[in-house]
Amino acid sequence: MLQKTNRQTLVEQVALQMENMIESGKWSVGMRIPAEPELMAELNVSRNTLREAIRALIHAGLLKTKQGDGTYVCSSSALGVVLKKRVLRSDTLQTLEVRYALEREGAHLAAQRRTDDEAHELLLQLERCEAAAKLGDIDRFVTADIHLHQTIINASHNEILIEIYSHIAKALHDSITSLTRYEVDADFVEMHRQLVEAIVAQDGNRAVAAVHRYIEESKEIIAGKEGERP
Repeated sequence: MLQKTNRQTLVEQVALQMENMIESGKWSVGMRIPAEPELMAELNVSRNTLREAIRALIHAGLLKTKQGDGTYVCSSSALGVVLKKRVLRSDTLQTLEVRYALEREGAHLAAQRRTDDEAHELLLQLERCEAAAKLGDIDRFVTADIHLHQTIINASHNEILIEIYSHIAKALHDSITSLTRYEVDADFVEMHRQLVEAIVAQDGNRAVAAVHRYIEESKEIIAGKEGERP
């Protein structure tokens, strides 16, 4: 339940309580938040105070208003909004370098900590990647690829790493799609199989080596594309 606030820094308190509802998952992404009268009653605040708090969260990128429909949650945390904006302003090489740092550590931890269920899920996600690659379905491959890497990160059981990567993954779609149009071949898919098999076998060093190989190949593709520019 939302707690009633006192009169000191009222807008900030209301915004903080609403942000906590979002970050805790009680208000999930895509959900329409309760109507103004309901929130006003629960928080014991005026309409103007509530609207100022909502405006602050809209500015922070957590909420968005649909005219004539209501206000919806559009991000699970303020951190996610900041990371997404930063990734979108970065070039592909910088994005790859960040991916390497996160995915290398994620793969190493996953190899140590993965459960049997997570190993099964990794193999399932790998099959989906390979099936999409075989069909030449780029969009399907990108989706499967992101899910595969997210599954690896989840298997690290490091909550901070999982949260950071989940936000960045949402902003990676375009850059991964751009690279994938050039790099989805048998060798690239084989590197992903090597990565998954290393994690399933709980071989951290081999998993890290697989991450290094596919990131380096991606960098070479970027260098080749830049070399083609007039």
